Amino acid sequence: MTTPSEQTGLAPWGFALLRGPSQIFFQVNVITGLLVLAAFFIADWRMGVLALIGALGGALGGRAMGYPPSNVASGMQSFSGTLVGAAVFAALGGDEWWCYALAFGGGLLTGPVTWLIDALFSKTALKKYNLPYTTAPFVIVATIIVLSTTSLAVSSSPSDLPDEPVQAFFLSLLTNVSQVVLVDNPFAGAAILLGLFIASWRVGLAGLLGSALGSLTAIAMGEQWSEIANGLANYSGVLTAIALCVTFLKSSTASWLYSLPWIVVTAVVTLLMHRLGLETYTWPYILTTWVALIVAYSVKGLDRS
Repeated sequence: MTTPSEQTGLAPWGFALLRGPSQIFFQVNVITGLLVLAAFFIADWRMGVLALIGALGGALGGRAMGYPPSNVASGMQSFSGTLVGAAVFAALGGDEWWCYALAFGGGLLTGPVTWLIDALFSKTALKKYNLPYTTAPFVIVATIIVLSTTSLAVSSSPSDLPDEPVQAFFLSLLTNVSQVVLVDNPFAGAAILLGLFIASWRVGLAGLLGSALGSLTAIAMGEQWSEIANGLANYSGVLTAIALCVTFLKSSTASWLYSLPWIVVTAVVTLLMHRLGLETYTWPYILTTWVALIVAYSVKGLDRS
């Protein structure tokens, strides 16, 4: 919810930078946004800067496509740009000036991509399902960037997280959360998780549920402990849990129970995409949640929020 004072002058742009990161986890909360931003800077200050530049590009791109200042101020037009900036760092580093230009340009591009997905869901037969565009603009733009800059890609730093089973599982509860924003760091995950609990205890608990169930699914599928420890096994399940437990469905016993099999499906899709060598990002969460919301349309006792 935005107030009139947040919709004039430079205010929408400032709030877009602060709330955009929180909207990655479906929250309109400045404190949560600051803690998600902190996660980027914990990983690397260049990642934090690129995320902010991407967020600004996303806000400008959304405004150019006709989204109102209130929508920009809520962070709905900047969260995909935030993730695009982080993806640029993850793929290309932050040593070259063109990385920053690419983050801004990629952020801008999320504006028209958001508009197109919005139109698909609001002006076609899909309208009755009230599907959110969620992080789809990010994954589309980031995938284009990654595939078109393959020769410029930088090697990621080797993970120094332990691969002993018990430690790996408990670490994954935090790194699953941090990997949502492409960060491999339990301290960053703890900062984000704190932000989720500040936004709402239900949101924080749903995030933990998605993280734990996703890791258990990865263990059952025989995933390597090192992959579980660094959060790559089921970060998308964190988003699926929050989306279905408390965001796109009204929070109830039914919504929490309904989310459980879909969290497992998200984990399975994530691992299959990894094993096929595909660019994953948050596609497992997006595809699973869209299907889950379409199915929920016909399930008695599940209400859209």
